[in-house]
Amino acid sequence: MMMETGTYAVRLRERGQMTIPQPLRTALAARDGDILLLVQIGDIVMLTPKQPRVPQLSQQFVAMMQREGVTLADLLDGLREEREYIWRERQHRDA
Repeated sequence: MMMETGTYAVRLRERGQMTIPQPLRTALAARDGDILLLVQIGDIVMLTPKQPRVPQLSQQFVAMMQREGVTLADLLDGLREEREYIWRERQHRDA
């Protein structure tokens, strides 16, 4: 996914308020009431959305599983096998 870049002029208003330009709000999928983070690095200030990533990640994960033909049972079996492998490696290392 390609993220567009841009420069926007904003005016600082009373009590430090500013309006985020509509194209930027659209690009960030920001809506009224959303929490955004201002990050300061030296004299640079970045604005980033602070939104839960779990729903987005879970949707991406489900799409990947469907593309690859992997079921939840397959993942759980793989997890069990990986835990057994790690346990055997630790036993061998500690022996």
